[in-house]
Amino acid sequence: MDNKEQKGRSIAIIGSRGIPNNYGGFECFTEVLSQNLVKKGFNVQVSCEHPGEKDYLDNYKGVNLFYFPIKHPKSPLMGMVYEVLYDVYSLFVASFKADQIYMLGYSAALFFFIPKLFRKKLYLNPDGLEWKRSKFKSYIKLLLKINEKMGVFWSDKIITDSKGIKNYYDKKYDMESSFIAYGADEIPQVKWDNGKLPEILKHRINENSSYWLLVARLEPENNIHTIIEGYINSNSTKPLIIVGNFSSPEYQKLIQDMLHIQIPDKKIVFTGGIYNQESLNMLRQNCFGYIHGHSVGGTNPSLLEAMVMKNIIMTHDNQFNKEVCEDSAMYFNNVDELEKRINQVENNPENYLELKDKAFNRVKHEYSWNKIVGQYYKLFTQNQTNTKASPINNKLCKNQKQSTENLNKHNQYSK
Repeated sequence: MDNKEQKGRSIAIIGSRGIPNNYGGFECFTEVLSQNLVKKGFNVQVSCEHPGEKDYLDNYKGVNLFYFPIKHPKSPLMGMVYEVLYDVYSLFVASFKADQIYMLGYSAALFFFIPKLFRKKLYLNPDGLEWKRSKFKSYIKLLLKINEKMGVFWSDKIITDSKGIKNYYDKKYDMESSFIAYGADEIPQVKWDNGKLPEILKHRINENSSYWLLVARLEPENNIHTIIEGYINSNSTKPLIIVGNFSSPEYQKLIQDMLHIQIPDKKIVFTGGIYNQESLNMLRQNCFGYIHGHSVGGTNPSLLEAMVMKNIIMTHDNQFNKEVCEDSAMYFNNVDELEKRINQVENNPENYLELKDKAFNRVKHEYSWNKIVGQYYKLFTQNQTNTKASPINNKLCKNQKQSTENLNKHNQYSK
């Protein structure tokens, strides 16, 4: 590869907690995309938070790693400050190490000018409408709105993983963002092994158990409270397994207060986060049905992963989930609707079996990693001199076009 071909072939993916994935969606995305870009000839750098007691890895499956030198604090408030500092540090390092920078999230948007100082191209995945999340106080929501605007201003391209999010950005900022969805692939069947279960589940479920499953961050916009209340009100005697960690002590207390009264025949089990992918896959492949309550954001990784496991999907009724599932899921808006859906499926499960294949086929055809990686490869190999996709440039181009049209009209009338 000559110098001309090599130019632009290095890219840094920053903003996730790092790889190998031990956390969630952005980390899984980073791991899959980075490794596939390496296979396609890219030099890839990935930012990682301080590994704590774990070993530093300079390279993971061909991907180069760099680390923030400070450990993550235990305080939630200091954690937010930490994440901004981590992103700022990553912007600096990435500007030295790579020609293109792909930023996941915009918490450090006030510092997105840094790559411009080094004449580097910056892509931004805003990760949904963060300022709509109810867990944030009003002043944080205001700051997130400012960050959103600054992210759009400084980025060369906005990349959204949902058509609903793309429409929001294109309309609000008079721009043309790129839509590239999240991906998922078919998972080989995992043999049931009680030893792979968290301790809290080992004596509660087995291979022949029939249980409802929920995998999510436990926060209000994921409707954990709605799902629990709908399940409690239903006639179900199947356990409800809830995988994930609470995002705040306040929300945890709210949920605990809901469960304070002992409810006959209801078995709700909180496992906490499960980061062993094989264990998580085993739980998904053997559940009776999967309940998904996410209401803010784009294409959700946990939803795609449940769909590709051929589950009966019951999901919150909003534009993002409908875009992903279409007619391959059942939908609910509130407690009463969820109660009704649970009873319908449990009373006549044979009537809903076709939803499993529909969900699987939808992911296979529309959300395969092969398709997603191909779209990113095309984007990252485009001519590096593309016009900056900011609202200012868009308006300048529109004004210039309008001026040209007015001049042409004037010349036509003058003849």
